[in-house]
Amino acid sequence: MKRTKIPDNSKIYFYAVFRILIGFIFMLHGGQKLFGWFGGPGGNGSVALTSIYGFAGIIELIGGLFILLGLFTSIAALISAFNMIGAWIIVHIPKGFIPLTNGGELAALYFAAFLVLIAYGAQAWSLEKILLKKEFMH
Repeated sequence: MKRTKIPDNSKIYFYAVFRILIGFIFMLHGGQKLFGWFGGPGGNGSVALTSIYGFAGIIELIGGLFILLGLFTSIAALISAFNMIGAWIIVHIPKGFIPLTNGGELAALYFAAFLVLIAYGAQAWSLEKILLKKEFMH
């Protein structure tokens, strides 16, 4: 069976979809924490913005938005990666080290995604390209 190769000039758009999805879903997690979107705890006013949970929600909401828009992507991804390290240490490690048993699968996957975003930046379909006239590799 012959394998079809994805053309090199279209790979950048697969990466853009990856960046946009990661940013969008991470932003929703922040909204869930802060405002109670989709049944999250923030809607009843129980999350103080100055708490660790509130601080994490702010990073997720703003970091996710910046990643989604492709603006200061590497910096937003770096801050978000540290947020996931904090989540891993504070929330998940006390329940055990294995992600499948401590509920940390999503934190681990986000961390891995943020490493990719740190390395490659915004790329196609980004405000960095439009506003800052950044050129990216193809």
